[in-house]
Amino acid sequence: MLSRHTSKFLRYSYSRAISNCRGFASTNVETAESERDPAPFFFDEKVQKYLTQLTTVDYTKVFRTRKDGHKLTPPQYKFMTDEELEEATKAAQRKARRYLQMPPVVKQRVDSSLTLDKDVALQGYDTAKYVFTDISQGVRDKERFIVIREPDGTLRHATWKERDRLLQTFFPKPIKEINKPKMFEGEYLQNLLNRKKYEYILDRACVQFEPDDPDYQSVTREVYEHINVEKHFDFLRSTRHFGPMVFHLVWTNNIDHLLHEMIETSRISDAALLIRLYHVIYPTAEPTVESCEHMDDVDFVTHYIKLLESPKKDKLQKLLQSYRELQRERQIVDENVKRAYGTFSETDKDISLSTDASLEADKSISLETDKDSSNTSKDTSSKS
Repeated sequence: MLSRHTSKFLRYSYSRAISNCRGFASTNVETAESERDPAPFFFDEKVQKYLTQLTTVDYTKVFRTRKDGHKLTPPQYKFMTDEELEEATKAAQRKARRYLQMPPVVKQRVDSSLTLDKDVALQGYDTAKYVFTDISQGVRDKERFIVIREPDGTLRHATWKERDRLLQTFFPKPIKEINKPKMFEGEYLQNLLNRKKYEYILDRACVQFEPDDPDYQSVTREVYEHINVEKHFDFLRSTRHFGPMVFHLVWTNNIDHLLHEMIETSRISDAALLIRLYHVIYPTAEPTVESCEHMDDVDFVTHYIKLLESPKKDKLQKLLQSYRELQRERQIVDENVKRAYGTFSETDKDISLSTDASLEADKSISLETDKDSSNTSKDTSSKS
């Protein structure tokens, strides 16, 4: 039971806070942006289309059994007509798209240091802080009014960490904890990364933090960088976290490892999409993309690697040349099969000749690169 003086103090503080609310809202909008905001790029229609295509949909992986504490339901087998089967397939596709909905990538939030009021008459009244929270129903968490009266009489808005703790107290969300779980800290997080629990970490981070929370962005960044170094991209492929990871690598200008993995696994169309996505985020190179729209995916990737300034350029060129040679060998096998069955046509012959010309061009580029590298090494040794 609060005393009479404490009740007067609460009514006084709350009335002063409400009177200053409108002034706070107008001042907070004027916060200056010091960093590039990724949100307009991430939510761009073309970027979303590219990220969705790069994610791919492996229904076996999307609908796999998950050990998340929910009761497993036994499978059901039904006899269906063609129309019912088509409708069930479309329903599964819609469900898969919902499962693959990407977490947003936004700018990191900044705490406001705005002081609403300072009443020296309340200084030393109590040693504890007083928190005033609007618990009205139907108000968004980010718009909910929460202020704190300090023991020295200062009335200020709650920090983001204080808001998260108070909102979880008054409006608890399932699974989310009031304090930051240990699994996101130091050796505990490193242990999970070493065990390749990437999707589990990211799913748990989406539950615990908001997308603009510094802790969320720190955890996801560490997971993405670990995957990039270890080249474990396939662990997140066909999950909702693959798109944000690709966007992070493009945003930080660090796509060489992913490009290498795509070429190595014969995902040339994905490699071309990745390059196009890169040019959307960094539009200074857009004319280069527009001038290559007539090329197929292999020639497009070859052209990009040729202009690339990276220590991995030689490896990417040799890997792409190996891919072309493998494709040529497969084409020869197909031609022999067609000749055996008498179905080889003039169109197939033209395609074979064009493939041979492209392969010879790749070999000449590779020889020129090796020659330049050897000349550079000779110059370095003569200088030394």
